[in-house]
Amino acid sequence: MNASATAQQAPVLNGGKIIDAVKKGGVEYVLSVPDLHTSKGLLYPIAGDRDLKLVRTCKEDECIGISAGLTYGNKRSLILMQYTGFLYAMNAIRAVSCEYKFPSVMMIGMLGLEEGVAPKSSKKFGLQIIAPILETMQIPYEIIDSDEDVEKIAPAIEKAYATSRPTAFLIARRPVAP
Repeated sequence: MNASATAQQAPVLNGGKIIDAVKKGGVEYVLSVPDLHTSKGLLYPIAGDRDLKLVRTCKEDECIGISAGLTYGNKRSLILMQYTGFLYAMNAIRAVSCEYKFPSVMMIGMLGLEEGVAPKSSKKFGLQIIAPILETMQIPYEIIDSDEDVEKIAPAIEKAYATSRPTAFLIARRPVAP
């Protein structure tokens, strides 16, 4: 098999498809601390998207509070962050998202995850612990690793808002720009 045939078979994660799925889930606001893992494929295109309002924050825990406030105004939001930011915001997620039952929708970039490796099997400790933490906090999550996984996004957003519970998407590979 030649290199171009192998490249054609490699899974792709298209940022445009993710953005479309987020919009299909009714999201109007994207709250973000810049994330190296998703910047080119998601953050930059979101910044130029007329249907989405990007709110840049200084810290990830601010995103959790802003998301809760938007919920009071019947607005849906997505929090775009890196896994280290998820770990940083843990207390806000515990209190606001879990205990006070706000539908925080988190898209977590798994920077440095080895290709084809499940987060729990990563050689990087910080990546290994994300899924177990989500499970312990009873936060449902989906691993988004290819375009086929993108169809899970809109229904999970709908469920989060219908049940007033948080949800997460682990972005396993760098999304490519639309």
